[in-house]
Amino acid sequence: MKKTVGYIGCVVVMAISLVCGDVVAADTKIGVIDMKQVLSSSTAGKRAQGIIEQKMKSLQASFKNDETALINMQKEMEKKGSAWSDSVKQEKAAEFQKKRRDLAVKQDEANQELKKLREQHVNPILKKLEEIVGKVADDGGYTVVLPRNVVLFSADSVDISADVVSELNKVMK
Repeated sequence: MKKTVGYIGCVVVMAISLVCGDVVAADTKIGVIDMKQVLSSSTAGKRAQGIIEQKMKSLQASFKNDETALINMQKEMEKKGSAWSDSVKQEKAAEFQKKRRDLAVKQDEANQELKKLREQHVNPILKKLEEIVGKVADDGGYTVVLPRNVVLFSADSVDISADVVSELNKVMK
């Protein structure tokens, strides 16, 4: 008897939650936004990406000489290493390790510089983007807007990326 009452109670609770769930779902409009697309296709995003790429190319060019010197030094050690005395080998190996550490430090500093540059140029866009997504969502009657990378499937009709890009271009000229 208790089991039957329990089953009936569960069925009633499930029926109520299904009915209520349908009512809530009917009022819910979900949008999807592709943040990468927005950043790469908006005017402000392209400008920020151009600045970052230019700095990255400049930094890579500055490392080219150091990398070439390390490669040449390694080749020299491989070719002539057997003819060198132990003290010369140790001296060359220490010099090689020092240059490699120096290059690693320079690369770490460059990565930090690029990170700061991204924060300086991309973060203001992201802050403005939050406002714009809210505005586009309100105008379109969306209850929820999710990033595309967390959605397994969505119809193209719920993608508001183009609207957000258009609005972002208007706001950040």
